[in-house]
Amino acid sequence: MIPDWHIADIERISPESIDEARDLAAATLYEAAGQRGALDPAIRQMAPGLNVCGPAFTIRCQSGDNLTLHAAVAHASAGDILVADVGDFADAGHWGEILTVAAISREIGGLVINGGVRDITALPRLGFPVFARAVSMKAATKRIRGLLNHPVVCGGVEIEPGDLVVGDEDGVVAIARGEAEAIIARAREREDREALMMERLRQGDLTLDLLNLRSIVEPSTRS
Repeated sequence: MIPDWHIADIERISPESIDEARDLAAATLYEAAGQRGALDPAIRQMAPGLNVCGPAFTIRCQSGDNLTLHAAVAHASAGDILVADVGDFADAGHWGEILTVAAISREIGGLVINGGVRDITALPRLGFPVFARAVSMKAATKRIRGLLNHPVVCGGVEIEPGDLVVGDEDGVVAIARGEAEAIIARAREREDREALMMERLRQGDLTLDLLNLRSIVEPSTRS
């Protein structure tokens, strides 16, 4: 029996919603969510072009210790995005090439962590997406068990197990599982509107007019 530190049975966002979200930019989803869910911009993509999109498998670690990340790789399902709270600790490499290879063999979808990682030159070659606060060569200990699939705060956003996590060059956004379908639909509508706007811009229209900004920039002089 697995003790309470690991909640094994979680509800995940549907595969259909994940497929739809994969075609959407993180910034578009953030806007469609009412400008909610954006993680701290200090959490950045470690290798260009390697994005994440999938259900959150949440991890809470002691700062500077990565024992629970090793446990997460053993228990996560294919496609899961590991979302790790290490207390914003940047002065240790909580994740490196060995864990990357292990995660790839388990078909894990990527890592989002509010702390330091290392061995990032291997990421483009291995094709594994990592979003982290910092790069640190310093070693992590493996002594303290944390929590798996409990709510965490990562990048200032509370994330529940199974929530949708999407990250690209602009950053990472987390969307509550129960709201994901509606927000994805609004994001698609937003993309359609923006496509029409860009076509009008190419035809010579101005953002001042399309976004109704002219009255702010050039207010009426009538008393």
